[in-house]
Amino acid sequence: MVLLHGLARTADSMGKLEAALLAENYLVENIDYPSRKHSVGELANKAVGEGLGSCTAAGATRIHFVTHSLGGILVRAYMAQHENAEIGRVVMLGPPNQGSEVVDNLRETPGFEWLNGPAGMQLGTDRTDAPKSLGPVKFELGVIAGTQSINLILSTFLPNPNDGKVSVEATKVEGMTDFIALPATHPFLMRNETAIEQTVHFLKNGSFRRDSGL
Repeated sequence: MVLLHGLARTADSMGKLEAALLAENYLVENIDYPSRKHSVGELANKAVGEGLGSCTAAGATRIHFVTHSLGGILVRAYMAQHENAEIGRVVMLGPPNQGSEVVDNLRETPGFEWLNGPAGMQLGTDRTDAPKSLGPVKFELGVIAGTQSINLILSTFLPNPNDGKVSVEATKVEGMTDFIALPATHPFLMRNETAIEQTVHFLKNGSFRRDSGL
């Protein structure tokens, strides 16, 4: 099991999720990578490659991924670059799979690139930006979107509903296996109890739980 945090975050942000997965007896590699220092392609090879290598060295034969935000784009980028790679199930939390209008509107703002790095500059909605250039997914994927925002300024750039960084509609990608939206915000989606429960359910069953009315 590989965990990949989001842009300008660290592996610590995935700590609650890591604990929950360890409690389910998964072998977990919570990868910390320099999200603000390199492009999407470079980060994909570094972070995803490190996770796969660590899990393989530990004896894992089927390697799942759970990602937050940018982490999901890194998995897609890695799989696009390594078509023969094999991975297990993937859960993406708040992924900008179609890009974010926040980047479209703020990428020319002084300080934006310094704050978000080369990868952050690639997360817009143009067809040449990383998310839309990667094509459909060809692995088992469950997407969890958030519908609440604590950043009302950034939300003004986004279609509703959104989580303050990405719209619900933009989290979707062609080829995904299942999708749910939860009343959670982008920065804390990976710490949301229901999101964690649904993540575990998808990893075990290949689908999200519907008996809770979700």
